[in-house]
Order: sequence, then C-alpha cells, then structure tokens
Amino acid sequence: MLVIQNLAKAFGGRTLFSDVNLRLDPGKVYGVVGANGSGKSTLLRIMTGEESASAGEVTIPKKVRVGVLEQNHFKYEEVRILDVVMMGHKELWAAMSESETMCNGPDADFDVDRYGQLQETIEQMGGYQLEAHAAEVLNGLNIETAKHDLPLSTLSGGYKLRVLLAQVLASTPDLLLLDEPTNHLDIVSLDWLEGFLRTFKGCVAVVSHDQLFLDNVCTNIIDVDYQLVQVYKGNYSAFGQAKIDEMDRREGEIGKREKEIETHKAFIARFKAKASKARQANSRVKRLAKISLEKLPVSSRRYPSFKFIQRRNSGREGLKIKEVGKIYDDNIVLNDVTINIGRGEKVAIIGPNGIGKSTLLKICMGEVKADGGTTDWGHEAHIGYFEQDHADLFAGNGDLQSWLWDKFPSETMGFVRGKLAEVLFTQDDAEKRISALSGGEKARMVFCMLGARQPNVLVLDEPTNHLDIEGIEALSSGLKKFEGTLLFVSHNRWFVNELATRVVEISPEGVFDFHGTYGEYAAYKRADHLDVAAVLATDAEKRRKTKREKKKNKQARK
Repeated sequence: MLVIQNLAKAFGGRTLFSDVNLRLDPGKVYGVVGANGSGKSTLLRIMTGEESASAGEVTIPKKVRVGVLEQNHFKYEEVRILDVVMMGHKELWAAMSESETMCNGPDADFDVDRYGQLQETIEQMGGYQLEAHAAEVLNGLNIETAKHDLPLSTLSGGYKLRVLLAQVLASTPDLLLLDEPTNHLDIVSLDWLEGFLRTFKGCVAVVSHDQLFLDNVCTNIIDVDYQLVQVYKGNYSAFGQAKIDEMDRREGEIGKREKEIETHKAFIARFKAKASKARQANSRVKRLAKISLEKLPVSSRRYPSFKFIQRRNSGREGLKIKEVGKIYDDNIVLNDVTINIGRGEKVAIIGPNGIGKSTLLKICMGEVKADGGTTDWGHEAHIGYFEQDHADLFAGNGDLQSWLWDKFPSETMGFVRGKLAEVLFTQDDAEKRISALSGGEKARMVFCMLGARQPNVLVLDEPTNHLDIEGIEALSSGLKKFEGTLLFVSHNRWFVNELATRVVEISPEGVFDFHGTYGEYAAYKRADHLDVAAVLATDAEKRRKTKREKKKNKQARK
C-alpha cells in the first residue's frame, strides 16, 4: 500500500535517518515511535507529501485513497460541523455539492444528463450514507448530535481538532496517516477511536505518545532511533522487550569479540619471541586483524530523572472539597462536588473535556473562585502545582541557569547545574534562552523546579501533554516514589493506571469516587460506557433518518 525506498532526511549537518526501506501493508496499524526530535513526525510528513526527503522515494499506488489528519481548523470556522466532516471525502462531497446546487437552481438550467451522472457517482461512493457515517464518528468522538448543525467556530480548540479527526476518519480512506490523534481526546473518545482503528480494513500509520493506545491498536511498531528506522512486529510492549533483547544480543556478541581479541593479544605477547611458537603467534596476528568490533550506535532516547522528595509530612487529612460548584454564564461546570483526600493518596480526576476537571484544580489552588462550597488543605500542606499553561513562568528572555537560580537564590551554582542535569540539560544548555524552549523542555524545567522545592502535595494538570514516552515513563517512576499526596488530571490512561490508587470521575450525572486502580475502574465501568454509546447512536440515527426522508422527498419533487 505504501513503499519507502532508500529514504534519508537531514537538516543541515544533522542526519535524522538514512537508508530507510519499509513497506506498509493493508490491515495493519503501524505505531511510529521515537524520542522528541528523533524524526518520527518528519517521517510521517514525508509519507503525506508535506515534506521532501533528502534522498529516496515514497510510492503510493494511484488508486489508494490517503487520509491525512489536518491541523488547520481556521479555514472551516463558519462551516457547519457535519459538513466539515463530510468534506473529507473530497470527490463525493464535490458531487453532492454540485447535485444540491442543481436542485436549488432554476429549472431552465437543469441538466438532466449531468444530474444523472452525479447521482450515479453519489450512489457508487455511498453518498446517501455519508451524513449518517459522519454523525456516527462525531458522536464517537463525544461531539453530541445537538452540535452537528452549528458552525465549527462554536467549539473550543480541542473539540475543533476532534472535528478534523472525524473528517479524516469518515472519509473512508485506504491509508490513514495520523500525527498525534490522541492529544485532545478524553478517555471515552480514546476508547471509541481504538475500536474504530481495530476494525479499520485499510492501513494506518500513527504517531502517539500514549503507550496504552499503542498497545491496544498496533500490530507493528516503526521505531525511529539510532538514525535508523526499523519495523518490529507486535504492539508497543512487545516492541519494548524486542528492542531490549536485540540490544542484549548485540552487546553479548561484542563482549565475545572483545574476549577473543584479549585472548589473541595475550598469546601474541607471550609467545611472539619464542621461535617454536612464532608461527602460531603470526597466525594469531593475522586473525586478530580480521576481527572487527561493531560500534553500538547512540540512542536518541534519553530518560530524565524526576525526583520528588517531600521535606516533611503533611497532616493526615490532605484536602477537603465540600459541595463545590461553578457556573460560567448558563453553563454549570461543577455541581456539588465533594471529595475527601487523605495524606499519601494518589488521586486521578478523569472525565470528558469541558466537565470542569481543570477548573476544580484551579479552585483548590485559589486561582478561580467557586460559586459555592469550600476547599480546605490539611495541616502543613506544602503544595507544588503544575498548570496546563505555564507561559507566565517563562516570561522574559533569561537563560535556564538564571531562571532556576532565581527560584533558589540561597543555593550554590553546583546545585543549580546538578538539577538541570537531572532533567537532561547539559552545561551548554544552561545558557539557552527560556524563550527558545520547546513545550517538552518547559515541562521538564517546571518539574525540576517542583522537585527542588520539596512539596508534600503535588497538584498536576495534564502533566504528560508535552513529554515524549521516555519523559512520561520517567515522570511516572518519580511520582511512584513520591511519599506525599498526589492529585492529578490526565487523559493518558497508561499514566493514570501506573499511578492512581483512587479514580474520581466527574460526569454530567455527578461524581463517581472509585477506590482502586484505573484498570479496576475501567473494568467496573465498561458496561456503562457501552450503554451510553448505544443511546447516543440511537438518537443520532433517528435524526439522520428524518433528514434523509426530507431530502429524498425534495429530490423526488424536483
């Protein structure tokens, strides 16, 4: 379906990858993984034709329909949401639009032959089912039926990107190329997307930092590392073990060669001066010259060290949230939320986007005033807060070293440099301007600062958003060792499952407080989610059926 031959990509003097040869087959889902900056998104853009390669070529048969996840929603701002999704099937949408224009035009200009051709095209491409399919995908991505006729501009940024994801999914492509489709999805929508991709009959290549997503949907993993691109069979977990086994094997082979070299050198040194052994020593010299030691390439994967050590314990009661409510205009965001959190608990707040999870954290931190209820932190609670948007923390144009030292003026330069090194900033990086930092680098700096402050309570709002898989794994490891209280919001199910000892779900129906891991919570709630999806699908189908009947009657009258 897609063939890559002798592909290479370099920026300036830096090679991302070279000599890449791949074939992507139908019926398979390929997860594209690698550290930030390794070139995985670049590889995907080369596949889509958005970016040119330094060498080699990508071949896609002409008959293959390619679906690419767009990122620019601004060109659709005033377009009806349902139409935005249907526009993804370009040829079919063009035929439907022209047919609609002819139906609404004057009778004198009506071209019966052209109209017949258009109807045949629409019939062959399944045009009469397109609207129903588009609505089904929107509902699966948690964009309710009542919003489908509104312009795209009425949605928030995250939901606009969901509409663009719906656009590519509903276009019935043969080949799907998706760059970070999971970024703005809540847990229920992620579950739906996984089901969609598992039953998709074409070929998928997807970049994602969500390990559980990659485990649940991938049949193969494309690994971008060591300036190479390699394909492994199986999901992300299988790939991780296979890569470890491969590295162990290669290190073992190098070890054997090194031992062999040392044996030859010892023999030569001992017997080269002895006439009776000179011939054997010379033979060993020749054999030694033929032995070549493979140099293991340096991986682009790097793991920061996030350390969270509390200075002292807080009181037994970590946080009391009592009957908290919040209303924005006519929108009730939070209603009568009551949660009591004990010292040392690790509590995940989950729920659909827009339900008020981040607002609840802001109310707890005193950044937003509640319209009702109270929040009380326990005795001796020293809180470290990671916000989704920490742009204010990085105002100005100082360097990393100065930025961190300003937070801890009584500490030594060695302390500051050591803390920067823990989160992968070298001595040269220390002079980098904070204005030039990427999202992932800023996140590492904030965690570096929080760790150095030694809080006994951590409040984290979407902490994994800008981290690569290695960073997410390192953060999870650091937080597991944290002995204080953790309250966090995340849509990364792997991360939630690794950390949470308690899951609090906020939904339109209220608060569901589950004492247990996310895996246990998901097993308990599975039937409820399926029931909700069934109800939404039934309601949407009734609405679509009515619209189809009206349209058929209109065309019949014409």
